[in-house]
Amino acid sequence: MAQRFQGVYAVLCTPFTEEDQVDEAALRKHLRYLLDEGKVQGIVATGSTGEFAALSEEERKSVAEMTVGEVNGRVPVIVGAASVSTRETIQYSQHAQKAGADGVMVVAPYYCHPNEEEIYEHYKALAENIDIPLMVYNNPGTSGVDMQPSLIARLAEFEQILYIKESSGDITRVAQIMRLCGDKMSVFCGCDNLALEMFVIGAQGWIAPAANMIPQLCVELFELAAVQKEMAKARELYFRLLPLFTMFESSGQYVQLTKAGMAILGRPFGVPRKPLLPPTDEASQNLKAILGALLL
Repeated sequence: MAQRFQGVYAVLCTPFTEEDQVDEAALRKHLRYLLDEGKVQGIVATGSTGEFAALSEEERKSVAEMTVGEVNGRVPVIVGAASVSTRETIQYSQHAQKAGADGVMVVAPYYCHPNEEEIYEHYKALAENIDIPLMVYNNPGTSGVDMQPSLIARLAEFEQILYIKESSGDITRVAQIMRLCGDKMSVFCGCDNLALEMFVIGAQGWIAPAANMIPQLCVELFELAAVQKEMAKARELYFRLLPLFTMFESSGQYVQLTKAGMAILGRPFGVPRKPLLPPTDEASQNLKAILGALLL
């Protein structure tokens, strides 16, 4: 198994042209920015922030291939491979592996509300059909499924399942998962407004929508808190970042706000795919003020 993932992984937005097509040039340019200037430690394509559920199968596979090709081994690439059915999830995961991804991230099947045994069998089938690491994604707010630490401990017994992106919003989950799983499972932060708290407990990474806009500051926070253990400096930076993180987490408009923020910063990425709409003028002005204060 390859070296474990660690650090700030920017979860990409998917750029669209005015004709509502995937904008390959914008995606490749953004990836170069994240690597050359942002210095992120990894990339996640076709995650929730990438509007995976609004992409066609062809688009999802194309974005995965473009991302792996542009990154070209400089940092690990994780591809979001979730689908409602186990069969399709395996197909997306196998495509990601064939395309050269370093891992896949899979949220629990959404809408159908599977029980614990059904979730277990879903991830078991995935683990048995791929040869790259699998990151479980617990996001009950959107999937409607809350995977408890006891289930995560069962999944940690599979060789391929090495990571969990924890997005329940319950800070006690991190310690519970670490206690039950030991070194078999690394926790990644999935709640921006709990990032520092998760790093203090021992989270090894961060799947960060905000890294599209402020990658350098996200990397700095992780390095101060998780690597250097400079908690006073980390807390000072975290308090500066919290207005942005709170805006994202309280609204749930990760796609809309990230794309609006990138336009404010002069790196436009198009608008969200409908039914999502750009944020209101009031929200956009608040976002502009927050970003201005951060980047002065």
